Amino acid sequence: MLSSKKIVLDHETIQKRVQELGKTITNDYQDKELVAIGVLKGAFIFMADLVQAIDLPLVTDFIQVSSYGSGDSSSGKITLVASPSHPVNNHHILLIEDIIDTGLTMKWLAKHFSDHGAASVRICSLIDKAERREHSISIDYAGFSISEGFLVGYGLDYNEKYRNLPAIYHLDL
Repeated sequence: MLSSKKIVLDHETIQKRVQELGKTITNDYQDKELVAIGVLKGAFIFMADLVQAIDLPLVTDFIQVSSYGSGDSSSGKITLVASPSHPVNNHHILLIEDIIDTGLTMKWLAKHFSDHGAASVRICSLIDKAERREHSISIDYAGFSISEGFLVGYGLDYNEKYRNLPAIYHLDL
């Protein structure tokens, strides 16, 4: 368990916000071919809850990229680890991410899907850390804006650990 933990968002608060996001996304994507693509590994818990809150027929898929390696800061280089298996051409893509800080990964992903013929690309992130933004990116659906601290839990990790915590905590590094 965490040696020094401070809860930032409890499970109930997260679930309430996920339901709100799901309703908004449902309204925005009526009569559209929606493909929800989760960014592995961090988004898998958030995505599972979110797609259940979206009341539309949709396709789910995943993409895995890396910009961190091990540690707590980005390397600045995006590496495509695994591509989605579903075609994106002429589909409306909803990229689902656990946290957006510098914006590098989301900027790269949005361009990647646009270049592959997506009808549209929108971004949904559980956590927006705008104060760390280095690349201009628009988050269409943001769960929470959190300004400080290294966060773990509900999919967020530190060196692949703590993803399984049901709430989000600040981790003292």
